[in-house]
Amino acid sequence: MTDIQDLSQKIKDQSSFATQLLKEIESTVIGQKAMIESILIGFLADGHVLLEGLPGLAKTTAVKAFSDAMSLHFKRIQFTPDLLPADLLGTTIYNAKESRFETRKGPLFSNLVLADEINRAPSKVQSALLEAMQEKTITIGDKTFDLEEPFLVLATQNPIEQEGTYPLPEAQVDRFLLKVKVSYPSKTDEMRILDLVSGNGLIKPDTVASKEDILNSRELVKQVYVDERVREYIVNLVFATRDPASVKRNDLVNYIEVGASPRASIGLAQAAKAHAFIQGRAYVTPEDIKNVAMEVLRHRLILSYEAEAEEVVVETVIQKILDTVEVP
Repeated sequence: MTDIQDLSQKIKDQSSFATQLLKEIESTVIGQKAMIESILIGFLADGHVLLEGLPGLAKTTAVKAFSDAMSLHFKRIQFTPDLLPADLLGTTIYNAKESRFETRKGPLFSNLVLADEINRAPSKVQSALLEAMQEKTITIGDKTFDLEEPFLVLATQNPIEQEGTYPLPEAQVDRFLLKVKVSYPSKTDEMRILDLVSGNGLIKPDTVASKEDILNSRELVKQVYVDERVREYIVNLVFATRDPASVKRNDLVNYIEVGASPRASIGLAQAAKAHAFIQGRAYVTPEDIKNVAMEVLRHRLILSYEAEAEEVVVETVIQKILDTVEVP
């Protein structure tokens, strides 16, 4: 009990920076509170985030705002069909003056990498990015380099423009902790955006956090308590995506082609811990699981042709599972 109380106090003290950070970024990125919180969860849970939304919804602005507010080394990579792995990783060049080869590091050697329109690059580029995302290392020639922490890839993709795009490999999609669908702002928020743009323009956020804040917070997030019943709830949710009949959802059996992998269970626990941390709690509740479940699971389920023919979307399937699985 004393350990939980001590941890709870540490989390309350440390999580105050998260509140200040969210407030600072929301002053720049109007009407996208859910997206901003999801990116912060990605930072705290040490997981990459895929942002899917139409152009003009402040995805790039949000990522840049995070780098400014935390004074992180930031690089933006515009993915195109002619992109090469060396454009991301770097390459080895010959220095004739000194008669030796030198390594020129690419833009992936950063704390925060924005992979803009990630599905526009071919598979060999995606493979190069995969090592950095999973192993936190980059291999150039015969040398392997460790990436500096924190390291986070925030990728964007357009959901409707399919011409000239390459579907992301399932192995890479599964490496993203969260897939966030970015929607339009409300009328009130759009009025605020117009007021800002017609005035002095968008506000650049002040630096209110540091790398150390993120790294220290990650250590506390790892210690957030997850009760055995909550862990069972996580596993039950994931198993229900593989075998809906086990939770008496026979109506979903023909809709799910492939259920979520064990990485989904790990992701649910990590993201729920980060969500609890932001709330200033030292323990995870079922509500934390429900809050992050959609973004952790939506890219890990593959629906059948029957679901597609009947225009059933993955969010509907996940919501039915959340409504059915017993909450502890």
